[in-house]
Amino acid sequence: MNKMKIIGITACTAGIAHTYMAQSALQDAARKAGYDCKIETQGAMGAENELSAADIADADVVIIGADIGIEGRDRFEGKPIYETSVSSCVTDPKKIVSEAIKLI
Repeated sequence: MNKMKIIGITACTAGIAHTYMAQSALQDAARKAGYDCKIETQGAMGAENELSAADIADADVVIIGADIGIEGRDRFEGKPIYETSVSSCVTDPKKIVSEAIKLI
């Protein structure tokens, strides 16, 4: 059986520290739970660690941790999406991953 695959986007209003803290926290929590995870950041530097078409096609669920509008949301059409704030991703990433997996 293949590992469950989680993708997502993090974006905070300043687009600096919290965007990357949320990315790291989600990826760590997902890996500890036994899932593959790739998180794109959208911040002051633009989009980084961009999700490829293959990443999106292979994903089981999408997590959007954002306090601002994100670009490219239409890429996830047809995928279950769990939306939350950046601060929730930083403070309780394990819960966010668990709740997102329940959407599958």
